[in-house]
Amino acid sequence: MTDKTYNGWTNYATCRVNFEIFDGWDADDLDSLIMGDNTNLHDQLKEYVKGLIYEAGGGAGNLATDYAIAFLQAVNWHEIAKNMIPNYVEVTE
Repeated sequence: MTDKTYNGWTNYATCRVNFEIFDGWDADDLDSLIMGDNTNLHDQLKEYVKGLIYEAGGGAGNLATDYAIAFLQAVNWHEIAKNMIPNYVEVTE
């Protein structure tokens, strides 16, 4: 079996999204993202990034946008959220 981890993350997509979009986020950034109690952080992170892609790429149906959205399917959103939570809890306590 081939090891597909990348820089300590599940895979390349997870590493790239975390470092390029969420690296350096603090508790204030997370506070602005968290919307109520009914949505999990990992889902909110995914929707946030999808929104960025649609905003930058002109919406669905654009080839580049469609490829970017497909790339997101490989991201381990749970791992990114799990990585962010300790920093958030430490700052807000």
